[in-house]
Amino acid sequence: MIKISSLKNKHFLALTGNIVISAFSIIIMSLLYRSMTKPDIGSWFFFLSVQSVAESFRAGFLGTATVKFYAGTVKERAEGVLGSIWFIAISITLTLMLLNGILWLIFKNIDYPQMIIVIKWLGVTFLSSLPFTVTTWILMADENYTKILWLRLVNSGSMFLIIGGLILWHKMSLENLMILNFVTNLFSSLFCVVMNLSRIRTLIKFTKEIIIEISHFGKYSLGSNISTILFKNADTFFITMLLGPASLAIYNIPCRLMTIIELPLSSFIGTGMSAMAAAMNRNKIDEVLSVFKKYVGLLTFAFIPLVLGGIIFADVAISILGGSKYVGTEAANIFRIMILFSLLFPFDRFSGVTLDMLHLPHVNFQKVLIMLFFSVGGTFAGIVIFKNLYGIAIVSPLTIISGVLFGYYTLRKKLDFTFKEIFQTGWAESKIKLALVAAKINQFRKHKAA
Repeated sequence: MIKISSLKNKHFLALTGNIVISAFSIIIMSLLYRSMTKPDIGSWFFFLSVQSVAESFRAGFLGTATVKFYAGTVKERAEGVLGSIWFIAISITLTLMLLNGILWLIFKNIDYPQMIIVIKWLGVTFLSSLPFTVTTWILMADENYTKILWLRLVNSGSMFLIIGGLILWHKMSLENLMILNFVTNLFSSLFCVVMNLSRIRTLIKFTKEIIIEISHFGKYSLGSNISTILFKNADTFFITMLLGPASLAIYNIPCRLMTIIELPLSSFIGTGMSAMAAAMNRNKIDEVLSVFKKYVGLLTFAFIPLVLGGIIFADVAISILGGSKYVGTEAANIFRIMILFSLLFPFDRFSGVTLDMLHLPHVNFQKVLIMLFFSVGGTFAGIVIFKNLYGIAIVSPLTIISGVLFGYYTLRKKLDFTFKEIFQTGWAESKIKLALVAAKINQFRKHKAA
């Protein structure tokens, strides 16, 4: 029997939150693919990519800083930190809105529908999500994953219900989707303010000293965060500009299916980062290495059946997510290439996290810049040379390979390990986990038989 206390474990709640929101995201995307045209779907995902880049400025500068400076502090200091976080967040938001307004005045008559949509909606959408975003940072610092889960349910659940209604009433369109996105964010943000979850009243407690302190810290994480977002979205920008939004709609399906890899990976990164940080605070470098090898090795072996299943059932997955009109396109084969190279994801991601925990954020930034170079250069070259989506899929593995090689080279200067040791540790951990699962199954069978 599962104990209630186990359900309140923060790691369980964090994983549950990721699963629930990912499920909503996949369902919503499936509905959109079945109710909108390829150009409109491509324009929507192009907007989301630009929005994520804009959000990376705010989150990259303040997200980690909120946790670092607010968590576990005394009341007076905590209020000063939150007030300063709010001051900087509002400043960043208003600055982007000003730039957005200037761009609207200059380019509002250009013959580029995708860019017009971005310029029209980016600023107001960015503003509407401000309280919701800051509230999420605060709750993460408080390790209140229950409230984070509920807030995400409010945000994603309301969007899901309204999209379903629009489809039933035959009112689904790109313009209505933009309005819905804005209204949903606004509703979630107002909920945070009314319920006093946003702590916006602390704004009057900001201090110049804390703002400077946060700014000095934030500038180091900002570069890595923006660069990561850029190389993740380089494909989107080049496909939209050179191949068109219809091609982007096709390419986005395998990207979204990669959630089956990203979901467990992001959850393990969260718990692994905490373990490494605790070890570093005790000056236990050997424990940092042990966590690194354990998580990388275990996840690599755990991904093997997912990779095999993805390669075999790629066509089925594309049909389920995108519908029949995407069967026979490049989507399935692109997904096969993506998921094959996802076996390198654990080492790549954890090498970056470990560099940060070893107080080497500048080295991690160099790693991200190298990957950004291969991502942008490879994507552009692939489209120009092959003139189709396969060109991107063929050259995109260079990005992850460059990250793995640079991560291995730099980490070896600080930690003594080899790839062989990682695989040995991963295999040993896998056997332990499988033995525990088998024991649980046998225990369940005996209980049922009794």
